[in-house]
Amino acid sequence: MVRKLRSFILPWFAACVSGIGWAQVQLAVRLPNAPSVSHILLASAQVGAVRAASSSGGPVLLTRQQAETIALANNPRIHIGQLLAKVQHQVVRETRSSELPDLSGNLTAVEAEEGSRISAGGLTASRLLEHAGMGVQLSQLITDFGHSQNLVASAKLNEKARLADAEASREDIILATDQVFYQAIESEATLKVAEQTVSARQTLVDQVSALTSAKLKSDLDLSFAQVNLSQAKLLQLDAQNNLDAAKAALDAVLGYDRPTNYRLAGGSDALAALPPDVGTLVASAIQNRPDLQSLQWSEQAARKYSRAQHEQLLPTISALGAVGKTPVGSSQYFPTNWYGAVGVNMSVPIFNGFRYTAEASQASLEAKTASERTRDLRDQVVRDVRTAWLNANTALQRVTVTGELLRQANLALNLAQTRYQLGLSSIVELSQAELQQTQAAISDANARSQYGFAMADVRFQTGVQP
Repeated sequence: MVRKLRSFILPWFAACVSGIGWAQVQLAVRLPNAPSVSHILLASAQVGAVRAASSSGGPVLLTRQQAETIALANNPRIHIGQLLAKVQHQVVRETRSSELPDLSGNLTAVEAEEGSRISAGGLTASRLLEHAGMGVQLSQLITDFGHSQNLVASAKLNEKARLADAEASREDIILATDQVFYQAIESEATLKVAEQTVSARQTLVDQVSALTSAKLKSDLDLSFAQVNLSQAKLLQLDAQNNLDAAKAALDAVLGYDRPTNYRLAGGSDALAALPPDVGTLVASAIQNRPDLQSLQWSEQAARKYSRAQHEQLLPTISALGAVGKTPVGSSQYFPTNWYGAVGVNMSVPIFNGFRYTAEASQASLEAKTASERTRDLRDQVVRDVRTAWLNANTALQRVTVTGELLRQANLALNLAQTRYQLGLSSIVELSQAELQQTQAAISDANARSQYGFAMADVRFQTGVQP
């Protein structure tokens, strides 16, 4: 009991202190894979720190984990998933109400021509009487042979499905955040390479220009050097534009409506180890993927609903009660000033145009459809996990290959520069070496960021998120 109280009191107190919404804390308590309350508080603190740093005008240091935390705190899709889960919880309460007592009060006062009779429009009260009365009526379902019980069970399973959808939205946001984060990292690395290339080629243009003025190099050499410099500047412009676009996408996924000056940190997980056994990843995905869990809960809910629809053909037994007082009324028609009665009613459906039968058949077909959807998604999950593992494995190999390519390209560029300075080669050989070195540097930077995102995709596909 103490643990239960602490599990609710502490989150409520933490929410009050930090200013975060109670809805987020309540969902965190109910979701099995949702972030803990400490994570929610950490998210609130990190959001405040980013806003403070942004308002001060300085660059904001942002790691991938911080970006994920801020996105989970700010992104509207997270709130949409939480609200839909809350909506389904109210549906559970609405459905359960049919099993609870129905108590209503009435206060009636009638002024009529004493003893007159209704000649049209109704048979329930053929005589009109002047009176005033008050009372209550109670109706309690005794049994409908499982119909209401299965409807409640179906609603509860649908609630679990919506909670799983909320968790799936959380993982979607994490993947989207990782994607734009690594795109920004890749764009930053490409821009850095482009700036270094422009600087190196500007130095070469200055050297060749001086040698050309001294009649030691031809104008052709100067033209080649200037063309290479212009190409490097175009590369720098494209890289800057790609970086600005990536940061705009990062602002959007983090839930910011104004541009923020980020200083991105790649983190230590860029070259995280790849699990060697894909079978373990597939088993983890089958067990942990929230979208698959959502369809499984929906399938079970459809089966319960189908059973409830079939049980509409069974009788319904209810208890009824009424008690009240009639302080004003003719003594001829109201010999006492109070009334009361209890009774039991059994309603047996006989024929309603085959509506119940059609609804039962419809629910059975929908349950079968839900089962096939679950099986189809399970097959897709297995395929996506294997594909993600293969992509990550290839990306890891690309990191090794591009690293070796960059080392060889740097060596070739050094040799080409030495040969050109000694007059043993032409500007064409040096230009080709510079181009290969630039491409190798960009490929190496891209391979590292792509492997980081490939690992993020593996985590997403297996349903294992931090």
